[in-house]
Amino acid sequence: MQTHIKICGLTRPQDVETALRCGANMLGFIVEAESSRKLDVETAARISRPASGCAKIVAVTVNADAELLRNICSEMRPNFLQMHGDESPKWLSEVKAFTGLPIIKAVAVRDRNDLERAKTFENCADYILLDAKAPKGDVQRGGHGLAFDWALLKGFSTKVPLILAGGLNLDNIRAAKATGLNFFDVSSGVEAAPGIKDHEKIQAFMKAAHE
Repeated sequence: MQTHIKICGLTRPQDVETALRCGANMLGFIVEAESSRKLDVETAARISRPASGCAKIVAVTVNADAELLRNICSEMRPNFLQMHGDESPKWLSEVKAFTGLPIIKAVAVRDRNDLERAKTFENCADYILLDAKAPKGDVQRGGHGLAFDWALLKGFSTKVPLILAGGLNLDNIRAAKATGLNFFDVSSGVEAAPGIKDHEKIQAFMKAAHE
């Protein structure tokens, strides 16, 4: 199966350019959510525009209301909405209905129960993204450079494709591929600092992921 890569937490035009040049399939932009990589809608629209037609643009949100989501769709015109908060299956279905966009639902994982909870989104999400749970008390939902125990994935599957996130980097991408998944989301693992991508790390990660 062909490996797919989403590079998330992009904040600079030059990083978008490098991600595209290295063949990223999806580019993620964190919009109006608690994060060191946070962008406002206007900035996200401007920075993501060069990716249109080259890679799928993902607007990453956390518990966004209908007004914000409509604004994102109007200004940014993403290909996907990533819901990284406490959104319910019912709300995801409503969002799909009024935006017309496919949904990536992020699920925070620490144990097998968390994985089973991911199945509740099978009928309303187009992808389920499995991320490590944030440290206790941290309001930022992702991008901590932490991985959950990938051994939990043995024998686990859902009706919709899975994306593996959390702590991915050049040193562990081969082990990540050994889980049997073929879609990976990387952010801090290709950074020099939060929101500042390292172009050499992007290139090396992409090369290793496709080997």
